[in-house]
Amino acid sequence: MAEYLASIFGTEKDKVNCSFYFKIGACRHGDRCSRIHNKPTFSQTVLIQNLYHNPQNSAQSADGSHLLTTTTVGEEEIQEHFDNFFEDVFIELEDKYGEIEEMNVCDNLGDHLVGNVYVKFRREEDAEKAVADLNNRWFAGRPVYAELSPVTDFREACCRQYEMGLSNMSQNWECTRSGFCNFMHLKPISRELRRELYGRRRKRMSRSRSRSRSYDRNRRSRSRERKRRSRSRERRDRRSRSREKDRKDREERVGRF
Repeated sequence: MAEYLASIFGTEKDKVNCSFYFKIGACRHGDRCSRIHNKPTFSQTVLIQNLYHNPQNSAQSADGSHLLTTTTVGEEEIQEHFDNFFEDVFIELEDKYGEIEEMNVCDNLGDHLVGNVYVKFRREEDAEKAVADLNNRWFAGRPVYAELSPVTDFREACCRQYEMGLSNMSQNWECTRSGFCNFMHLKPISRELRRELYGRRRKRMSRSRSRSRSYDRNRRSRSRERKRRSRSRERRDRRSRSREKDRKDREERVGRF
């Protein structure tokens, strides 16, 4: 029985624990959900709720079908706005709390997912520190709400139709629920920004390896120097013992004569 319960934990067959909360760290029913939301006490991932405000989404109608304003926002302007937001948040969080493995922003329209930012740190301690500090901060005139999230594999949390639509640029692969899908629609950053941000990590790792190699070379050099000095002391000691022995032998021969 225990094995069966463990095998269905977090799946749709689990009638006790909320599968949506387990997969995406959020549920459209919120605290009114009939199933349990098992909030983690430790995790690499931090969820910052409703942090990003997409100027395009804020101008859409309730069903997401059309813009309410007469002026449209260009795609390039939207991407630039998002890239600036992403870069500011990524750099500040990484510089302040620790190395980030992955950061994702939801482009959904549902209240439980809209503007959610998921930050996966390399270390759980960094994520815990970030949550404690972020809940005392404000962003763009609004208080920040952060919590540890059970999400560690974003492939399971993403909408497959939406992902295929992004990769194929085909209408046939668009999500039928559009922005109100209950799975993540992750907004992509530009390729240039991705190379720049995640390239910082490769540079740090390269510098770290370089420092490590330099430290190893210095350590080997110091070790060789200690061995050389030790051998030199041993040779001096042997010569000193040899001279002392010769001196004693001469004194003994003089005494006999």
